[in-house]
Amino acid sequence: MEPDVRPARRDEIAALSRTLAAAFQDDPVMEWMLPSPQRRATGLERLFDAQTRYQHFASGGVDIAVDSAGAIAGAALWDPPGRWKTAPLTELRMLPQMVRAFGSRMRAGKQLVDLMTAAHPEEPHWYLATIGTDPAQRGGGYGRSLMNRRLEQCDREGVPAYLESSKEVNIGYYERFGFEVTGTITVPGGPDLWPMWRAPRTGA
Repeated sequence: MEPDVRPARRDEIAALSRTLAAAFQDDPVMEWMLPSPQRRATGLERLFDAQTRYQHFASGGVDIAVDSAGAIAGAALWDPPGRWKTAPLTELRMLPQMVRAFGSRMRAGKQLVDLMTAAHPEEPHWYLATIGTDPAQRGGGYGRSLMNRRLEQCDREGVPAYLESSKEVNIGYYERFGFEVTGTITVPGGPDLWPMWRAPRTGA
């Protein structure tokens, strides 16, 4: 039986942010950004809360997968075609939480965002900014169901999809959904990321 995947409600943003924070606790980019595990846990919650609340939610790109008890086991944050760039007003609204999340690491975060932006394709696409599953729920098919829900829409509409993998070990996982590595984003003094592009599957 496939996990239940649906759009998130606004009153679920805090809970899904906690789920994503747990999912990214061992992420190489986040370990570099926030070396302290305790600071990372609270910082990630603030990061994902701000991104979800001010960037992704308004465009209808926030999906959650829930377990049999109704708890949020996984979440995906997408931006629709033409909406992946954060507007200046949105950046301003997010700023207080970003400062609380990253503090003195804000400069490093800006460097990372600039590198990702420079590598980002201009062709219209659905952008998977974030996907993660609660570590205690991994292996339950939640990530697969989250991916398939939006990729089926991409195929129906004939629209590509794009993501950056922050773990080399996850490249093979994304390749199973049709994504292909298009290069490497190298962060000076930090980890690599791998941009990946997926052409829509015809006849879907």
